Amino acid sequence: MTNAEHLGAPQARAVQKKASGSSFYAAMKLLPVEERDAMFAIYAFCRRVDDIADDGIGTRAERHEKMEQWRSDLRALYDGAPPQPVRFLAPAVKQYGLRLQDFLTILDGMDMDVAEDIVAPSLEMLDLYCDRVASAVGRLSIKVFGMDEGPGFELAHHLGRALQLTNILRDIDEDAAIGRLYLPREYLEAMDCCRRLDPKAVIAQPEIDGVCRKVSEMAHAHYDKALAILAARPKGRIRAPWLMGAVYSEILTATEAAGFKPPRQRVSLSTSKKLSLVLRSAFL
Repeated sequence: MTNAEHLGAPQARAVQKKASGSSFYAAMKLLPVEERDAMFAIYAFCRRVDDIADDGIGTRAERHEKMEQWRSDLRALYDGAPPQPVRFLAPAVKQYGLRLQDFLTILDGMDMDVAEDIVAPSLEMLDLYCDRVASAVGRLSIKVFGMDEGPGFELAHHLGRALQLTNILRDIDEDAAIGRLYLPREYLEAMDCCRRLDPKAVIAQPEIDGVCRKVSEMAHAHYDKALAILAARPKGRIRAPWLMGAVYSEILTATEAAGFKPPRQRVSLSTSKKLSLVLRSAFL
């Protein structure tokens, strides 16, 4: 039974529909069916717990309790008695040796958003957040890609952070609308006009451009390190992570070109640009 079948046909279709317009979907199409199904199962897990963190339904305590239920269900899965909500993960866990620790780490990251609205975290806290919500997903993914843990976990470390920082820069306005600001406090402290850390007020200032460009430098450094790992041709199916890195790196460059001063426009790549990157990935 494939992971898609284990999800159930309607759920599997819904998951793929949500992903279909994303760069993630383009990268997953490069994988054989079983690996693709496993990645969609991981994606479905991430979407479900991310919705708990972001949908604002229920009190913080109630949403935290939902996260705790996921933790309990995941532990039961690894004990061999999976409850219905996590059964869709069972084939991927068994076939690819996905680690319980990484699923729990993702929940820890989502719970950071549940506990409080993150506003101007320290660089250390931002790095921890990126590790939990992005690099931990990468640590699950490299198992599906068939990579060894050494280069695979190093790739997950750098590519996960690069992708998450890119998303933070793309989603500044969306995050501020729900009271969040993931730009690091150390960079914001230099903005005299932004001593009161109200997200909407901060991102309305023209000085935000300089802060965002410092974050983009961090992201580019992680992309460079991820690319160096992939250039060494480690074992495994590296076309998918290469494509994800290439697409999001292009998005970051385009976002920089548009600038971060208000008003901002969320940048997306054209279909032709994505297709050209897919064709380039064939040389891997």
